Amino acid sequence: MNDSTALEAAAFRRLLAHLRERSDVQNIDLMILAGFCRNCLADWLRDAAEEAGVPMDRDQAREQVYGMPFAQWKAEHQRDATPEQLAAFEASRARHG
Repeated sequence: MNDSTALEAAAFRRLLAHLRERSDVQNIDLMILAGFCRNCLADWLRDAAEEAGVPMDRDQAREQVYGMPFAQWKAEHQRDATPEQLAAFEASRARHG
C-alpha cells in the first residue's frame, strides 16, 4: 500500500467512525445534502472489493460501514422519512439527477 492509499484508508475509517457516532443523521438527510449515504458507501466498498478480487456481498459491506448488521442498525436508529424529507429528497434528485 502506498502512502496515498494508506492516507485514504485512514480517512475512510475516520468517516465510518464519524457516521457510526452520528446515528442521529439519517441516510435520507445525507442523500439530500451530499448525494450519497451509508448504503452508497457500502456499495462503493463492495465494488472496490470486487475489483480487488475480494469476495464481499451486500450484507458484509453494509455491516462494515454500519459497524453492525444493517437490520440491527435500521431497527435501532432509522426513522420513517417525514413528508418534508421526502420532498427535499425529490427536489435534490431533480437538481442532480
